Amino acid sequence: MRKIISAALAVLFLVSPSFSVSWGSGPERFEPSTKSWKEARKLLSKMTVDEKLGQLVHIGLNARFMNRESNEFLRLKREIEELKVGGVVVFAGPVYETVHLINRLQELAPYPLLISADFETGVGMRLTDTVNLPWNMAFAAAGDPELARKAGEITGREALAVGVRQVFAPVIDINDNPYNPVINVRSYGQDPGLVLALGKAFADGVQSRRVIATAKHFPGHGNTTVDSHRGLPEIDRPIEKLEKNELVPFKGLIEGGVASVMVSHISMPALDPQAIEPIRTREKGAYGDSEIVTGAGTVPATLSRPIVTELLKGEMKFEGLVVTDAMDMAGLTIYFEQKEAAVRALLAGNDILLKPEDAATAIQGLRDALETGRIPIRAIDEAVLKQLAWKFELGLFKHRQTSLDTIDGIVSSAETADLAARVADGAITLVENRNDSVPLRKKGTVFVLCVTNGFDHVSAGRSFVSELAAERFEVQRMAIDERSGPEAAAASLKLASDADHVIIAMFGRVRSGAPNSIGLPETGVSAIKQILSARSDTISVSFGNPYLINDFSDMGAYVVAYGEMQSLQKAAAEKIIGSSEFKGRLPVDISSKHKRGTGLRTK
Repeated sequence: MRKIISAALAVLFLVSPSFSVSWGSGPERFEPSTKSWKEARKLLSKMTVDEKLGQLVHIGLNARFMNRESNEFLRLKREIEELKVGGVVVFAGPVYETVHLINRLQELAPYPLLISADFETGVGMRLTDTVNLPWNMAFAAAGDPELARKAGEITGREALAVGVRQVFAPVIDINDNPYNPVINVRSYGQDPGLVLALGKAFADGVQSRRVIATAKHFPGHGNTTVDSHRGLPEIDRPIEKLEKNELVPFKGLIEGGVASVMVSHISMPALDPQAIEPIRTREKGAYGDSEIVTGAGTVPATLSRPIVTELLKGEMKFEGLVVTDAMDMAGLTIYFEQKEAAVRALLAGNDILLKPEDAATAIQGLRDALETGRIPIRAIDEAVLKQLAWKFELGLFKHRQTSLDTIDGIVSSAETADLAARVADGAITLVENRNDSVPLRKKGTVFVLCVTNGFDHVSAGRSFVSELAAERFEVQRMAIDERSGPEAAAASLKLASDADHVIIAMFGRVRSGAPNSIGLPETGVSAIKQILSARSDTISVSFGNPYLINDFSDMGAYVVAYGEMQSLQKAAAEKIIGSSEFKGRLPVDISSKHKRGTGLRTK
């Protein structure tokens, strides 16, 4: 494998002259101190083998109220007390229930837990009733790295307030495949320079609050058509192409001091050609409706020593925390049993084995491999030592509890809401306006058809519609989702024919693990095509997947909002009615005609 040299970064300034990266402008390097390493070594020398094995595994938590005698809480209690797991990754839940449960688990833990979460869009991505910042692609469309840095700073501050010390963000995958079902608007775009600049800005912001930022999904999940929650994606590119594309943002963030990297369940034959075969047939998985078996492949990056140890730790000189993507995802479970996956993940060079299907089984697999000599104790000690050093550095051995009293003075503040609004204002992009339909030039009735790939027909587009109504438009809303029948398409066409203005709000969102991620339901597609054929003045808005224009041949007016967040819906409405100017530019090529940099103005 050829060496990945820093000179490869020179391409950034050729393709993205407006996005510069200043390695010296970020915060002081965030890493365990000499004292933290010393304390960690001292503690490691006193730990039993079982305690060490438990520290390697981090479990998942969807928080809600749990009685302390409930089966669900007792299961968590056993995993904390008996298995001695090293951490918890937080998924969906209310704020106070989440923090209370984290505190309860910290009380039970023999060693402090490292709490993590996928706060890609701030805490609002996981915690209900909090401000959800726009997706990364909206930041790229707005074009200001300072907004990304501020988002990281706010995310770090709010994460700390709810007891989370490791943020699984930024996503620095390069989305150069319009059919990617799992990255899409989670990416900053398809330009390596832009992705690096914004990703580094966000990571610097997070770590300025002494919270661990995590660059993901190494070695790159952008150019895929398979969701690793449902199957094993493959990027079959030569090393030379990977060096100039997928690996560039990771190389840059590592040089810039990012504290952690998450490795993905993705096959890259050029980096590791070891062949693997499925061990099971198509079946229901942990995410979505079903797993996808794509047949024989090559070993996923998470289990690959050439990728994790030789490339990431060796050639790219990364010394921080290496964490697997969730180990209950189909990219692993189709090909490996839990015990084998855990053993291979550790041998590959990972420090944290995240969310296995069953923690006890994964730990038993590690124990068996240690006893047979397959895993040397040195490999276990190195991974555990690194986690302990970070826990000392974060102060968790002194303060592991999180105050409930301060949360409502920090989380979802006016500053957070203002940032969301600023990003949204700069991001909304006018791609087509052939009939001058935008902005709306007269008051009247507006029919808004909301087509969603979720099961949210009651709520989809409500913020958008409310903003239109607030400007004295008479608005009639209708929604179509997966459950809608052909009669819905006919009804929508009738309503469209009677209205002065027609707006189609398309919610083709990223739904990880779902078979219809980034797409629209068939009934909705049919309705949209009929309306576009009948009304050339129709305004189409994508509150998600920007590439939807390719599914329809006659979109006269097309607006991209890059997500369904309330701030984006409000800003899109303001621009369509003419109270605010369009400012965004596409950070990706969405069609042969509409390239990066496209962004029309109406004044």
